[in-house]
Amino acid sequence: MRKALLSSLLLCVCAPFALAAPRIAPERLAELASDDYWLALGHYERKTLGGWRSYVDDEKFFLSAQGEHDPQAELRATLDALYEPTSSGDRHAQCRYPARTRWLREKLQLTDLPQPSCDEFRTWYADVAPHSAVLVFPAAYLNSPSSMFGHTLLRIDPEGVDDQGSPLLSYALNFGAMIEGMDNSILYAWKGLAGGYPGLFSLVPYREKLSEYNRLENRDLWEYRLNLTPQETARMIEHVWELNQIRFDYYFFDENCSYRLLELLQVARPGLQLTNQFPLTAIPTDTVRAVKEAGLVERIDYRPSREKELLARAEPLSDDEREWALRLADDEKRLDDLQFAALPVERRALVQDAAYRLVRYRATGEERDNVGAARSYALLRAINRTPPPALTVERPGLPETGHESRTWQLGAGSRDGEAFAEYGLRMAYHDLNDNGAGFPIGAQIEILDLRVRQYEDEHWQLQRLDLASIRSLTPRNRLLQPLSWQVSTGLERVAGRDGKQTLVRQLNGGAGGSWALGDDLLGFALATTRLENNPDFAGFIAPALGFDTGLLWRNALGNLSLEARGDYFHNGEVRRALSLNQQWELSRNLGLRLTAQRDFSHFDQPRNELMLELRWYHY
Repeated sequence: MRKALLSSLLLCVCAPFALAAPRIAPERLAELASDDYWLALGHYERKTLGGWRSYVDDEKFFLSAQGEHDPQAELRATLDALYEPTSSGDRHAQCRYPARTRWLREKLQLTDLPQPSCDEFRTWYADVAPHSAVLVFPAAYLNSPSSMFGHTLLRIDPEGVDDQGSPLLSYALNFGAMIEGMDNSILYAWKGLAGGYPGLFSLVPYREKLSEYNRLENRDLWEYRLNLTPQETARMIEHVWELNQIRFDYYFFDENCSYRLLELLQVARPGLQLTNQFPLTAIPTDTVRAVKEAGLVERIDYRPSREKELLARAEPLSDDEREWALRLADDEKRLDDLQFAALPVERRALVQDAAYRLVRYRATGEERDNVGAARSYALLRAINRTPPPALTVERPGLPETGHESRTWQLGAGSRDGEAFAEYGLRMAYHDLNDNGAGFPIGAQIEILDLRVRQYEDEHWQLQRLDLASIRSLTPRNRLLQPLSWQVSTGLERVAGRDGKQTLVRQLNGGAGGSWALGDDLLGFALATTRLENNPDFAGFIAPALGFDTGLLWRNALGNLSLEARGDYFHNGEVRRALSLNQQWELSRNLGLRLTAQRDFSHFDQPRNELMLELRWYHY
């Protein structure tokens, strides 16, 4: 009895020493703390003036009070925490930080670590069953401010999915802003730019994301299968567990969905230098290009949107057959119409399939209703009786093959005989006349476009500063009738009194329609409104109504636009402009643009301007 009591006392006294972390030489500790993998696990970056900072903005991620700025202190604290008693269960450091644990165990050969069960992590990891990864790029969707640059996420596949399984059983790994409440588009954009939202990682079934992007938002999906090994994929998912409910600041242009995923890829394959390519902005197409250039992509798959599938099915139909598709989509009873039954069987099959796809397209984002369900069912029964041929959708150009997102501009021109040089910088990322490869015709997204002019008398002036300029000119057809729209805001020069140009603040927008006049020719007409703060006007804000109409033509040289605009202010001022722009594509990232414009204003005589501009697209 006395011997047993003595043994128990000895165990109690010795236990703290048995669980103490090993002493590591300072040189070895510093070496480990500067390892690429440890820095990737902590999301550390080197500050401009020396030292470190972590992108993680959540103090509960760190075990050391200095962990946010000191990788070595965080490593030392992690070592100590790994040897704590297992009584804390799933809150033990080994359970919270499986990626750190595995790496330190391998590097330091820690064979005497305590053995907590970590049931929550093991269950979660077994459910995800990571084996391989796919980078998914839902293409740009201009009707949503959060999606107008596109998006990236990772699909995590279990073993066998690439050969015979279904990706619907996989998980989607996403980083996004956590938005509470119902912020409007303007407030969303402002908070996104200023870091007003926290960002979180989430892991959800891939079928949910597929429905959200490919079906609900009618966005094309590009899937880039990565050549990560099962071990590299497992490393990445271990770290995702460490980031569960950990907050990052979310910034629309740099610390966004794409940037965070690049950090995860650097955890999967230490030594990749992906994030340091994006010191200012991380636009999804640029990050996809960086992943591809790093040699990570082994295959690319394309999933067309519901809209693309509908248009592809309707493309071979005649005008009368498209009318029948519309009638069937409005009333399934027309399937029994004798005139419809008189169509050849193969034509009826195409029309029925187009009608069914139109019904499903119209139901996008809508609550399920009995009438729509009955119509879909009737059309499906007809399709089963006379099945159409398999649908093939032509794959568009890869989005990453387009020009890079930042543009430097150097121009020389003349305004009514007065010569000038113009210097410009646009942070992002495409206008109607830019190289169209990888971009849909009629799409424009410009952010922070600065133009400065130097006239021949050494007079310098700010010519314009567009904070944002967005145009969505989607062509209408018999089956689909999308609204074309545009909005822009910023500073610009307009005709002023005494023949001078006045710098004004403006906000304008418009809506109307666009029509495909040929394979590469688009016409548009929009009604516009404008609010302007002009020192030449008596009122603080002057409203105007107007129009904007023109043609876009993708030709053998590049892109040509011919445009007529007008603004009719309530105070009697009238402004009109005719402009022509033709860009020649010298290479993917180099263009030469000719601009000719004639301006009319009640304040001034008509003015003519001509400019030749070299545009260099460079991240």
